[in-house]
Amino acid sequence: MKFANTLLPWDATRLIPDISAGVIIAIMLVPQAIAYAFLAGLPPEAGLFASLLPLLAYALLGSSPTLAVGPVAIISLMTLDALHGVVEVSGANYPAYATLLAAMTGTWLLIFFTIGLGSWTSFISHSVISGFTSAAALVIIISQLTYFTGLEVPRGGPGWEPLRFTVEHWWDIALTPLLLGIGGIILVLVWQKMIPVVSARLKLNSSLATLVNRSGPLILIISATLVTLGFQLNTDTVGMIPSGLPSLSFPAVSTMNWQALLLPSAILALIIFLESLSIANTMAREQKRRILPNQELLALGIANLAASITQAMPVAGGFGRSMVMVSSGARSQWAAVVTFIAMVIVALVAGRWFQYLPEAILGAIITVATWPLFRWQDGWKAWKFQRSDGLVWFVTFATVLGTNAETGIITGVGLSLFLYLKRTSQPHIAEVGRIENTDQFRNILRHKVQTTSGIMLIRVDENLYFANSDFLVDYILGKVLRNHDLRHVVIVGTAINHIDFCGVEALELLHERLLEQNIQLNLAEFKGPVMDQLARSDLLKHLSAKQVFFTASDALKSLQNTDKSKDDDFYTI
Repeated sequence: MKFANTLLPWDATRLIPDISAGVIIAIMLVPQAIAYAFLAGLPPEAGLFASLLPLLAYALLGSSPTLAVGPVAIISLMTLDALHGVVEVSGANYPAYATLLAAMTGTWLLIFFTIGLGSWTSFISHSVISGFTSAAALVIIISQLTYFTGLEVPRGGPGWEPLRFTVEHWWDIALTPLLLGIGGIILVLVWQKMIPVVSARLKLNSSLATLVNRSGPLILIISATLVTLGFQLNTDTVGMIPSGLPSLSFPAVSTMNWQALLLPSAILALIIFLESLSIANTMAREQKRRILPNQELLALGIANLAASITQAMPVAGGFGRSMVMVSSGARSQWAAVVTFIAMVIVALVAGRWFQYLPEAILGAIITVATWPLFRWQDGWKAWKFQRSDGLVWFVTFATVLGTNAETGIITGVGLSLFLYLKRTSQPHIAEVGRIENTDQFRNILRHKVQTTSGIMLIRVDENLYFANSDFLVDYILGKVLRNHDLRHVVIVGTAINHIDFCGVEALELLHERLLEQNIQLNLAEFKGPVMDQLARSDLLKHLSAKQVFFTASDALKSLQNTDKSKDDDFYTI
C-alpha cells in the first residue's frame, strides 16, 4: 500500500491555515452530512459517521492536499437509486444495505486500482458526466418536495415521480414546511450574496471572512431550530440523533442480497472516482500540483471501506467543500484531520442539537447546494460545437431524469461508444497533393496544390481497424474506377497510430485488387509502431522495399523517376 505525502511535513507555523480551513469545513459539513443522509434515505448519524474515518483514510493516502472527502449529494442520490428495489427504504435493514454498498464500492475501487484503471481516465466522455450530473441535480432538487410539502412522496423510481405526485396531491400540501423551505432557501441565497460584500467592507482577514461567508447553512439551522422550538411549529423534524462514535464491524454479507448490488456498486465506484478526480485536477491546476489517478483509486477505495465498517454511506470528493478548503488557505490534508476532530466532537455531543430542526430546512440546504450542479449550458454548448456530443448530453440527461442514475450512465456510455464507432467507421480520407516549392502535402479540395498524373496520394486521418477497414478499401477502389490513367496509389499513414488484424487484411485485399488492374500499392509516412505491426503480417512480403517510403515527398520523387511514362508533368489545381 502506497502512502501519500499530503500530511507532511509537520510544520506548526504552516498549520494555522489548515486549522482554520478544517474548522470552516466542519461548519459546512455538519448540516450537509445530515442532509445528504436524509437524501439517501438514511438516518442522520450515517452522514455524520461518513464524515469521520473516511476523512482520515483519504488524508493518509490521497494525492490531493485539498480534496474534501465525505458525503456528497450526487452519491447520496445514487445510493438511494442503487438500493431501490433491493430493499425497502423504510426497512430496518436499509442502513445495513447502505453500509454493504459502501463496502462493495470500496472493493471495486481497489480492483480498479489493482488493474491500473487510473490511467484510463477518459473512457467516459465529459458529455456523459455533465448530462448525468445535471439531471441528478434536478432529481435531487425535485426529491426535496417531500420535505417542502409534508406529503409522503414516493422515494426511488423515475426522477420526475415526486413532481407528478405533488401536482396530483397539491391540496394536501402543508403550509408550514413549505414556508420554512422557501424561507430557508431565500436566507441562504441572501447570505451568500450579501455577507461577502459586508465582510469585504469590514476588511476581515481571509480566514475569518471565509468562515463568516460560509456560515449561512449553520445560521439557518440555528435560527430555524429556535423558531420551531419557540413557536411550537407543527412540522416534521430530524429528531434525536444517537450520540457517540460508531462501532467498528463489517457488513454481514452472507445474509444479504449482495449480488443485486454488483453492477450498481461498480457504476457508483466509477462515478465516485471520475467526479473526485475531476475536482482534484481542477484544484491541482491552480496549485501547480500533480494528481496521481491510480493513487486516488486507492485512497477513495480505502475511504469507502472505512465508511462501511463505521455504519456509514458511500463517500466521494465534494466540489463545494473542496473549493472552500482551497479558498480558506488549506495547504495540506491536516485540514481534514482538524475537520475529523471537530466531527468527532459533534458526534459525541450533538445528539440533542437537531431534535427540533425541521426537515424542510435540510431540503433548503440541499437545494441551494445542488442547484449549481445543474449545468444545462454544457449540453447547449456541446450541441452547437458537435451535435453528437450534444446528443449524448441530452440523452443521458433525459434517461437519468426518466429512469435512474444507473440506467442513464449506461445509456450515455453506450451511445458515446456507438457514435464513436460510427464516426471512426467512416473516417476522413483525403486525396493530397504537394504545395508548390515545399514538401508539405494537403487536401486537394482545400488548398492549391500540385498533383502528378498516374500517381494518387491518399491520406487516412484515423487508426485503421475493424470498423473502418472496408470503408477504406471501397473509397480507394471507387477513386480508381474514376481514374483510368492511374499507375500508383500511395497511402499516407501520418495519422495512423494503430492498425489491427482487420486493417492489415484490408491493405492486403487492396494490394490484390490494385494488382489486378496493374496498379501498384505504396506506403508512406507509416510510424514505427505501425510498421512493427505490419512486419508481423504478410503484407510487407508482397511489397518490395521500393514500395515503402519514409515520407510522401520521397514516394512522389521515386515513383516519378521510376515510372515508365516520362511524359507526366505537374499540373496545378
